[in-house]
Amino acid sequence: MAEVTLTGVVPTGLFIDNKFIPASANSTINIENPLTCSNLATVSAAQNEDIDRAVQSSTLAFSSWKRESPSFRRALLLKLADLIERDASIIASLEAIDAGILYRDSMGMNIPQALENLKYFAGWADKVDGLTLTIPGGMAYTRREPIGVCAAIIPWNAPLMITIWKLAPALAAGNTIIIKTPEMCPLYGQKLGQLIAEAGIPPGVVNIVCGLGGVAGAALSAHTSIRKISFTGSPGVGRQILATSARTNLKRVTLELGGKGASIVFDDADWENALFWTTMGITVNNGQVCIAGSRIYVQDTIYDKFIQEFSKRVSEAVHGDPLIAETTKGPVINRAQRDKILSYIDLGKSSGAKLIAGGEPFPSDGHFVANTAFADVSDDARIMKEEVFGPLACIAPFIAEEEVVRRANDTAFGLSAAVFTNDLNRAYRVAEAMEAGQVTVNNWGAVHANTPFGGVKESGFGRDMGKEALDEWTSVKTVKWHILGST
Repeated sequence: MAEVTLTGVVPTGLFIDNKFIPASANSTINIENPLTCSNLATVSAAQNEDIDRAVQSSTLAFSSWKRESPSFRRALLLKLADLIERDASIIASLEAIDAGILYRDSMGMNIPQALENLKYFAGWADKVDGLTLTIPGGMAYTRREPIGVCAAIIPWNAPLMITIWKLAPALAAGNTIIIKTPEMCPLYGQKLGQLIAEAGIPPGVVNIVCGLGGVAGAALSAHTSIRKISFTGSPGVGRQILATSARTNLKRVTLELGGKGASIVFDDADWENALFWTTMGITVNNGQVCIAGSRIYVQDTIYDKFIQEFSKRVSEAVHGDPLIAETTKGPVINRAQRDKILSYIDLGKSSGAKLIAGGEPFPSDGHFVANTAFADVSDDARIMKEEVFGPLACIAPFIAEEEVVRRANDTAFGLSAAVFTNDLNRAYRVAEAMEAGQVTVNNWGAVHANTPFGGVKESGFGRDMGKEALDEWTSVKTVKWHILGST
């Protein structure tokens, strides 16, 4: 393919006060194309001084933004949605060449989900209400108020969509926000900054900075003028952010820290439906999704038939350029991620599990990993216990309902799970028993703007989406009013 160049497509500076400016000391990061392994772009890399500048900008903007009418905030969120929809093909192309995400996946899933969230939370802007309460000798009422200057640290696997999960409720509630884009694929954020300015969102309400996690992310986590931080990413970094909050100003923290999702297939499940969704659950975006259905438990009566068909389906991928319609599998984000996934494949081979698909390095200059599946995986194997964040499925048989629920819950994570059965009573029992923030029945991974999303256990706490997300971006003030002359 011809080398993709980005000259003139997006600006390369930090987006602060609705302007693109260079970072301190002209610090930069080189961005790699994961398909060609060549340099794609060079963008500004925020330093401590730049984070201070962004915080000052957001602090100044908050004083007026919090007083804007809800209808004004709603109109701007809807305008931003219109602009993203207008330029969807550009954003999808940026995600493809920057992160290896299939163009068709961005256009068909990620961008529509972002638009749905913008429109949904625009509708909430004038509905962030409190309560009136009766107390002895008077009355009380509560107000839901914006927290103030907030920050969000965004992962690289679905960057625009997850950015909007944070931005939309934060702005609807009256906060200002600083977005730190992922240093491995920040180009979508450069385009988003252009659209924010074009939408007429006032300067400082949204600032977007690219930078290394250990520099820009750490500075945001430690900054005492930031009142809340939302992070989606690895458990290790999440723990660091939480510890930093404890050491500094006790800023509010919400964390979504990945998972090790279980998909349970009972023998009465719709066969084609179960195969479709369990295959999708570990292959979409190369399994680089936090809700990946990487542990697949199949009832023993259909187990052999399932692994035979599953191995065929995961092996049918068409590797190639994520911009091309015929491609069903692009590269993983970078070489380090590729090597990590391959190391887990080696662990699977040495664990005694049966390799049924993939398992060999892919002959390409790009960062490709073949879809890989192991059968007869033991419950204590590392590939069954640890999040790989790659296209590696672990399949194991089960006999009884109670047994599989216990095994599926035997994990440190608790983000998402899926159940496949045509028995409504069983579906209800298993969904109730699963220790996960989300359980889907006869489907995998569905997310919607009006349904809350988040984890339990080491998958973190707090919720994106749904009206529950507004709880994460507001604080409650109680006003108690003593009425003179009352008895």
